[in-house]
Amino acid sequence: MAFLFNKFQDAVRALAKSPTFARDPRKLQFEADINRLFMYTSFNRLGKNADEADAEEIIDMASKASVADQQKQVQENVHFQVQNFCTAMDEILLPDISEPQKSQSDATPSRSGLSFAVGRNGPPSKHPAVPETRPLKRTELSQRLKDSIGYTLDVKPSQIPHNEAGQGLFLNGEANVGAVIAMYPGVIYSPASYRYIPGYPRVDAQNTYLITRYDGTVINAQPWGYGGETRELWDGSTMLDLRPNAEVTEKGLDRFWRVLSNPLNNSQVGSGGEILERRNPLALAHFANHPAKGMVPNVMVCPYDFPLTEKDMRAYIPNVSFGNTEEANMRRFGSFWFRSWGSRNSGSDAPVVKTLVLVATMALCDEEVLLNYRLSNSKRRPLWYTPVDEEEDRRRWS
Repeated sequence: MAFLFNKFQDAVRALAKSPTFARDPRKLQFEADINRLFMYTSFNRLGKNADEADAEEIIDMASKASVADQQKQVQENVHFQVQNFCTAMDEILLPDISEPQKSQSDATPSRSGLSFAVGRNGPPSKHPAVPETRPLKRTELSQRLKDSIGYTLDVKPSQIPHNEAGQGLFLNGEANVGAVIAMYPGVIYSPASYRYIPGYPRVDAQNTYLITRYDGTVINAQPWGYGGETRELWDGSTMLDLRPNAEVTEKGLDRFWRVLSNPLNNSQVGSGGEILERRNPLALAHFANHPAKGMVPNVMVCPYDFPLTEKDMRAYIPNVSFGNTEEANMRRFGSFWFRSWGSRNSGSDAPVVKTLVLVATMALCDEEVLLNYRLSNSKRRPLWYTPVDEEEDRRRWS
């Protein structure tokens, strides 16, 4: 397996420099990222029984397939893993079918933070019932997940050797290259809703848990925090004190200093909430740190459009959307915008939740998760930041 992985690593480096990619630098970086994700996640899906011929076929496909086709395959590969994760969580949390089931219909999300920022006058008057799950604490659920899929996540003091590193994300167990090891939780904003992000227009001044996809979708993980101890109706309104570390302060992959328009009317409101599993052991991607000098990242960001047709899996996708989904699909991010795709079974126009996951770029075993932040080289960067690849940073910000 290690031999096959080395072949993929060589192919990743070669194809990233291929002249067949687009000439626009930012689009070039996007396509290079999708190409890498295509090979990593396809390699993972091959499984332990893969042989050299399988690897060669994937490398050949990566050099010939269109970016759109590779996007779709990455989506399917990630969705396949998320399905397996959700099945494992169901087996751990759902009562036996013979057990009588109750519902927590009186579940009411707490009110603070985001709800005050957008002027919400109160919670919805009618909440959907929250199905009963086994009363496991997060730590016990996390251990059972590790027993099931081979790994889970911990948040503890980072091993990055500088004073501002703070908390870090650690993989507990073993994960193969191409594995989805973490989900980026929180409230999702389309470009049409930027002005609702708390603290707008300097949204990153006090919030260290923002991240952006290439299509301009912003995810704010601050309301999610460390998660919770129940399955509950969650609308993203709880703003917890995470005591953020300084490293993540610059983490947003796109900065919002370009957004200059005026705030929208505060009478508009966001999402009404979703029933989510707040104990989700993988919903901690926002704690991943940037590698120090001499270290290399071991994960990369991957866009994942979760199809809302998969209702049985919804509780394990740790995100809620802000604002009007229909409006979000009509907007562009400057001159660079990608139409989201649906799952193979749900059709291209199926509604989705635009999320992000972290994909392992090498085999991991009981180690800290490190993500290349790719900070803009046109802005002042913190002293602790050591670029992994200056050219990638430059293309990402062109």
